Amino acid sequence: MRANRVLGGALVDANLIKVADLEAANERLLELVREKPDGQVTLLGVLMYEMKVLNEDDLLHHLVDAEGVGLIDLRTYDVPEEFRKNIDFGACWATWTVPFDKEEDFHFVATAYYLSAAVRAYWEKQLGPNILWYATTLEVISEYLEKTEAALNRGGGPAATA
Repeated sequence: MRANRVLGGALVDANLIKVADLEAANERLLELVREKPDGQVTLLGVLMYEMKVLNEDDLLHHLVDAEGVGLIDLRTYDVPEEFRKNIDFGACWATWTVPFDKEEDFHFVATAYYLSAAVRAYWEKQLGPNILWYATTLEVISEYLEKTEAALNRGGGPAATA
């Protein structure tokens, strides 16, 4: 929930949504959490898919132009097996973020929640300060986590390309 609160404030500060829209989205998010306490509910999803007050392309353009973040589509990236088999699904779902590679001392991390300072702080605590952040969509994060989790649950090991 903290990740969503911080994200909401950052979206308002970036002029991507209005305060009234954030307040309505927060109310809807609380309803969804009560209905599905173990579901992957997200403020970003409410704003984009239910309320349609935020365009994901606008958000991605803002991240690239104003924040200097790169973009990644994990559907086209061959994630090393060590990242697929050691994934913390709870943390990834809660933060809409996935560590997907490491080179020397740098971790590569894809997130739909880059504007949430709480999300960035959590992953910096887990991985250290040397993180190369990449923005991606909710859909890409969701597909990657669902496919990877399904492959691990089948007992066949991680999917070659999640």
